[in-house]
Amino acid sequence: MRLLRIAREGLTALGTSKLRTFFMMAGTIVGVAALTVVMAIGAGTERMVMKRVSVFGFRAIMVIAGGGSTLTPPQGDVVTLTLADAEAIREIAGIEIATPTAMKRGVAVKAGAVQTQTTVFAVEPDWHEAWEWYARSGEQTSAEDVTEMARVCLLGATPAHDLFGPVDALGQYVQIGNVRFLVKGVLESKGTSPMGTDMDNRAVIPLTTGMRRLFNQDHLAQIRIKVKDPNDLEAIGTKVRALLHERHHITPPQEDDFQVRTAADVAKLVRGISGTLSTLLTALAGLSLLVGGVVLMNILLISVSERVPEIGLRRTLGGRERDIFTQFLTESLAVTLLGMLVGSALGWGASAALSAFTELPVTLSWRPFALAVASSLAVGLFFGIQPARRAARLRPVEALR
Repeated sequence: MRLLRIAREGLTALGTSKLRTFFMMAGTIVGVAALTVVMAIGAGTERMVMKRVSVFGFRAIMVIAGGGSTLTPPQGDVVTLTLADAEAIREIAGIEIATPTAMKRGVAVKAGAVQTQTTVFAVEPDWHEAWEWYARSGEQTSAEDVTEMARVCLLGATPAHDLFGPVDALGQYVQIGNVRFLVKGVLESKGTSPMGTDMDNRAVIPLTTGMRRLFNQDHLAQIRIKVKDPNDLEAIGTKVRALLHERHHITPPQEDDFQVRTAADVAKLVRGISGTLSTLLTALAGLSLLVGGVVLMNILLISVSERVPEIGLRRTLGGRERDIFTQFLTESLAVTLLGMLVGSALGWGASAALSAFTELPVTLSWRPFALAVASSLAVGLFFGIQPARRAARLRPVEALR
């Protein structure tokens, strides 16, 4: 009962000076609101990463022409991967599919007077199975298409919409580069890639048609591998690297002229990109809480100086040091907890607004609130101890003088 009475007295003291209480709460409000938004964006980013990794495929390995650290095929004419490399990779035990792909970006595609630009992928029939990417309507690339160098294509959802709008693209003719193609199918929509690009902005043609009729090249952009057992992913990736080192005559310290990427690499790279921003924003939120704690402590110290007669009177009437200490520490904790509640409400509101009106990945959960409670209690205790100790150590006679 005594503790409850002391706590009520502390809360009453806060209510008598509302403006001062607000200034003490301000830093906590800003810090908790920022922390809530940052954690919501972080959780949304994590969900986005896992969604995009699932698009990449948990049993997939990508062999990409050219060195470096990106996840996209080379922009220029990199000739370091060949059909012979793909054939050799197929012989590695544990591999279910190894399908070669040639590609070219920014290719003009026309349908009558309408034109757009897309990326053209020249593939073999097992490309669909390797990517688990099938035709939404029509037919997929067949072995006969590859054998006959057929001038047929499948359009992604983006060029199909750009060229034909609401009209079904199936059975229509398009001109890709200088070659006329029959649209034999439209691909399912896949959305964005792990790096945020539009995966649906593509046209898929037979590998031989692309390499001999359209691109006039004999090298590949990438080889998509699908392993039988996801537990063998890293081991098979190591074997692929060793095989290509041998075939390309690469010995240390020479740099690789290819990349081997797995789902784990994709997740690591995407998290690294988003993690830098999250770290910066979290640091700013922590700084706001720190500044708020310093402001809280200084205002409480000023409050102690102004309330010296009150403290002296309480001590004279039987108040103990720990009672005074408890009262001021209660005020500190009450300020930070009230600031936490207001800041959490603002943070949740801001997160909901970001989710509704922007493309930022936002996921609301209980974790920001739990961390806000812990942070507020820590700030209230740490920065409230010194003012509470100073108030408790005032001597009654000197305080009343």
